Amino acid sequence: MEVAAHLPQDATSGDRPDVGRVRDVVDAARDLGMAAVCANDHLTFHRPWLDGPTLLAAVADRAGGMDLATTVALPSLRGPAQLAAALATLASLAPGRVVAGVGAGSSAADHAVAGVPFDERWPRFEESLQVLRGLVGGGPLPVWVASWGSAAGLRRVARWGDGWLASAYNTTPEAFADGRRRLARERERLGGSDLPAAVATMWTWVTDEPAEAERVLVDVLAPLVRRDPAELRDRVCVGDEDHCADLLGRYAAAGCTRVHVWPLGDEVAQLERLVHDVLPRLARPSGG
Repeated sequence: MEVAAHLPQDATSGDRPDVGRVRDVVDAARDLGMAAVCANDHLTFHRPWLDGPTLLAAVADRAGGMDLATTVALPSLRGPAQLAAALATLASLAPGRVVAGVGAGSSAADHAVAGVPFDERWPRFEESLQVLRGLVGGGPLPVWVASWGSAAGLRRVARWGDGWLASAYNTTPEAFADGRRRLARERERLGGSDLPAAVATMWTWVTDEPAEAERVLVDVLAPLVRRDPAELRDRVCVGDEDHCADLLGRYAAAGCTRVHVWPLGDEVAQLERLVHDVLPRLARPSGG
């Protein structure tokens, strides 16, 4: 299972995100041998936010051989033709290294800004996805379709995707494994081969201190994603090395090809700890 690093797009303090942190994350991910850097997509957010596709273009020349991935971009809100142009430009900056993850978006605020009724998001997304695929799909730019794992979502992935992107804090390794089985059956029904599957938005904070893990979960992550901490606790890499290795190991066993981790601050140190202290534990035999 490959590991990718999410770029720090939101402001953790002050009134604007720190672009220097973005560069530091790219440099650290590259030097640590990570597979990709990725960025999310919002048109508006409840704290200052850096635009995802623009950030990926800005760091393309320092990413080395890493992939540049959108996890995910919003064709039904940006417009499929406009997003296709942005992705094609990105692919010209990083030939063969762009993964176009796309989704409908779960933010009502984003839809309001774009003038798209939130209750029309699924048919609008499917229509825009078909247009986008016609413009950029079928070549060296793979289009991965996001879904939290619903039956309708996995049918959409099977029909239009080159891969499936699940959301870490909206699933579990067991549900992900079940989704992969259902996706394989749907692909077989359509006469296609099985698709790779990855997990995005794996919030990460590796710490040996239980009180620190709880503080980050309750005071940092829960307000950021506006979720009950109890819903998040077992779904994200916030905790000690054993907790994080167990969660990532279960995803690897479930057939996850890449996990996109998003450190909740102190990004370089967190990526270093993940690579040096957590990932080696995935390769150890049980009890080793």
